[in-house]
Amino acid sequence: MNKYLFLLFYLLIVSCSNDDYIEIDEEAEEATYIALNYVEGEENLVSDLSIEAFTADKAFGRAIPILEELELSFFGVGNAMFDQSWVSAPATTTSRDGLGPIFNARACSACHLRDGRGQPILETGSGSEGFLIRLSSGNDLITGPINFPGYGGQLQDDANLTFDAEGTINVTFEYITGTYDDGETYELRKPIYTITNEKYGSIAGAEQSPRVGQQVIGLGFVDALSEESILANADENDADGDGISGRANYVWNVSENKTTIGKFGWKANQPSLEQQVAAAFNGDMGLTTTIFPDENCPDGVDCTELYNGINEGDTAEVNDTQFSRIMTYQAAISVPIRRNYQDIDVLKGKNLFSELACIKCHIDDFTTSDYEFLPQISNIDIKPYSDFLLHDMGDDLADNRADFLATGSEWRTQALWGLGMIETVNDHTFLLHDGRARSIEEAILWHGGEAAQAKEDFIALTATERQQLLDFLNSL
Repeated sequence: MNKYLFLLFYLLIVSCSNDDYIEIDEEAEEATYIALNYVEGEENLVSDLSIEAFTADKAFGRAIPILEELELSFFGVGNAMFDQSWVSAPATTTSRDGLGPIFNARACSACHLRDGRGQPILETGSGSEGFLIRLSSGNDLITGPINFPGYGGQLQDDANLTFDAEGTINVTFEYITGTYDDGETYELRKPIYTITNEKYGSIAGAEQSPRVGQQVIGLGFVDALSEESILANADENDADGDGISGRANYVWNVSENKTTIGKFGWKANQPSLEQQVAAAFNGDMGLTTTIFPDENCPDGVDCTELYNGINEGDTAEVNDTQFSRIMTYQAAISVPIRRNYQDIDVLKGKNLFSELACIKCHIDDFTTSDYEFLPQISNIDIKPYSDFLLHDMGDDLADNRADFLATGSEWRTQALWGLGMIETVNDHTFLLHDGRARSIEEAILWHGGEAAQAKEDFIALTATERQQLLDFLNSL
């Protein structure tokens, strides 16, 4: 018998006084609510491949529990590569050279500390820890954003010793106040970024989009989703009239040499985990792969000559064996089991999450397809709390930079699994694409566009109800 139903039965038949009846009725009511609202197994966000967060601050770095011995070895090698700092080439003592010449980070973990989330720049000149600014001078619907002359697709604010970093990122903040329907006030903080010390020409006129690195849990499960499963939730023309019209981004797939559905990135601008990882190597650290073999060089610089021919021919700075190991690592990172999932306030928050229609975009019902790279995660039921579709989030969150089919106000629904562990893993709670939200509450209050009604409904909740919704989100 369900333990909560047993408790309910026991409380209903055992009493000693009228005061006991009152206490029993309250306990019975709570037990009834839990029994009716907790769904067996809902705490496992990637089915039985979910993992316990035994070491809380490293909860994002554990593998699915059924790796074979060789795969587990590859996972360990990939983990070491993820944490390893790369150096400039040529270097005679390491196989991990080729950094730069311009870059944002020296290691993957510099942007995704403990496999978690980067944080925004909080003051001018503080340097990036998982933060960068995308740049473009227009957009092609097939090939994507057009590189900005002299700077490429993003600003690199660090460089090897013989080079100049592309520029310095400056930040100021605008503060916005508001009031909940119950009279409680709130404050939002809007970052305003400017770029100075441009070293490769004027950056005036560049389309800019600040971005923060996301946590890297569950990526293999997302990679294993079929196009059909994602498109099943699309409603581009809002046929059901609910004001929500998610649509897929279609992006250039380098390996397949064609356009395919986008799954990764803040605007769903990468089609596969493989391309996402290769693009990060190239754009963030200036490292070549066989997928992106060209050096990330400032205009007018011959990097082949610079490195004395080290990258002539087909030799990549991240060779195919190394790339395969880090792919195993990225694909096999699991998702922590939820906490406090049977708490009555968490369960009430879960119901509010549905009542406010948050669940229409943050969907918790997918099944992976066959996944050749890591067959163990094939045909697995997962709860990412995302539809991986583009949604118009309104003017306040717009970056006004198109990305393939994504407009300047459209963003891919962020997966919420692991949300409540970010503070434990990374010692901060900066959320949204540029880290402007200092908490989950602020992230909700920034929602607009298709999510405007959900935000207004959140504002209309009582303080108790708002906290219950936040308790649910923190349980994920």
